[in-house]
This record gives sequence, structure tokens and C-alpha cells, in this order.
Amino acid sequence: MTRRTFLPLAGAAAAATQAQEMQKVARKGRLKQGVTRGCFGRGKALEDMAREAARLGAVSFDLVGPNDWPTVRKYGLVPSMVPGAGTIPVGSNRKENHAKMLEQFKENIPRAGAAGCPNVITFSGNRAGMGDEEAWENSVILLKQVTPLAEEKGVTICMELLNSKVDHKDYQCDHAVWGVELCRRVNSPRFKLLYDIYHMQIMDGDIIRTIRSNIQYFAHFHTAGNPGRHELDETQELQYRPIAQAIVDLGFQGYFCHEYSPLKDPLTSLDAALTLCDV
Repeated sequence: MTRRTFLPLAGAAAAATQAQEMQKVARKGRLKQGVTRGCFGRGKALEDMAREAARLGAVSFDLVGPNDWPTVRKYGLVPSMVPGAGTIPVGSNRKENHAKMLEQFKENIPRAGAAGCPNVITFSGNRAGMGDEEAWENSVILLKQVTPLAEEKGVTICMELLNSKVDHKDYQCDHAVWGVELCRRVNSPRFKLLYDIYHMQIMDGDIIRTIRSNIQYFAHFHTAGNPGRHELDETQELQYRPIAQAIVDLGFQGYFCHEYSPLKDPLTSLDAALTLCDV
């Protein structure tokens, strides 16, 4: 083979390989699945993560800030959960946090709305000895100040449910019943919960029944295997396919995002998770 004939053939082969790599995996899409950075392990650029997520059939990318939105949008992914206010230990349950959180909400809610980001995240904060009633009352004071803005901008404020047994010691919003009670008191269609299935398996169990009973208060879902917070595979106790089916059967229109840390090849594991939950 001469150099003249080899170069065009090599170029064609490279183009064919690239096309194959970029061919998007077809999904049913009844459940709008997304990803987080953690699914890709360490060392990957966001650009590469977004490209691979889109190729594997994900439709959103969670927990990304404004500087990252253009990158995920480039690959057709929705920034589905973005900054709102507070941090895990410092949240709405203490009045001394309200001024700063109010300022953050007033900046982040309009920005999310303008960019078409459906949800902003917030947290209850740690107990540090505070009782539930006082925490609910304080949280309502803050949230009732910002839900009118969220309603106006078409953005849902989501408080994340987290476990206080393993990962986030002393976190207040650590049971579904606590978060649901807060939703009832705030009484706004734009304040709901981020129901993290991994965290709530640790604290509550009874996942499908809880989802069915409270779906009106759940705007968003996160996944991970338990124990370990790794892949959704045969090594863990959660059965994600019936969980995904139950959510779809309820007519859920929000996002269902994977937030595990892989022990195996990240892209193989992500493909498996997206396939498992594509009911």
C-alpha cells in the first residue's frame, strides 16, 4: 500500500471510529435520567463527562454551577440541580443564617430561571441541639420569603434529604417525614424535596411506599447503591428497577440523577445504571 492510498483510508477509519464513539445510546426516556461528576470517577474534564453522558443517553447534569452550564448545554444536557442557598451544616433551621441565605436565593433563583434550570438546592443545616419544632418554624420564616420569587421565576427550591447516620452526622432534614412536614407548612408548589434514595434507605427504608405516599412533595431524585454509595449493582440491597418503575407509574416529570462513586469502569457502570433505570 502506498502512502497516497494509506492516508485516505486511515482518515476514513478514524472518522468511522469517531462516529461510532459519538453514536448516542437510545433510551426509552420515560424517566429523565441525569448524572453527577462523581459517576465518572476522578480526573476527567467536565467537557468529557458531558459528552459521554449525552452519548450514553442521559438528559441532565446535576450539581453544576453557572460557569459550567454552557459546557453541559453544549451537549444538550439540562443543568437540573444548581446552587440555591446554604450548605449542608449551615441551613434554614437557624435564624442567624437567614440574611445570607436570602441574599443567595435572590441571586440564584432568577439566574436559574433565566437559564432554564428547573431546581435550586438548599439544606436544613445541622441540629446542634435544636428541636424539630423550632427548626420547622425557623425554616418556614425563611422559605416563605423566597417561594414567591421561585413561583414567579418557575424554579423549584429543593431541600435535600440526607442521612445523619453515616455521611452527615447531626443533619436535621434526615427523614422523609421531617421534610414532608416542612413542605406542608411552607405550602408552595415551588418548595419540595430532593429525595436521595441512598440516604433515605439508610434512615427510613420502605422506599417505594414512601415515594408513592409523598410523590407530590418530591421534585427530584438521587441514586446510589447501599451500602457503600457505589454502583447500582448486585452487591447492594436496593432494587432500583422497581423503584424506577414506581416513579414512572406515578407520572413523575422531574429528573432522576445518579450520584454514586464507581468502583468499576465508570462508563460501563454508568451505561449499566442508565439501562437498569430505563423502564
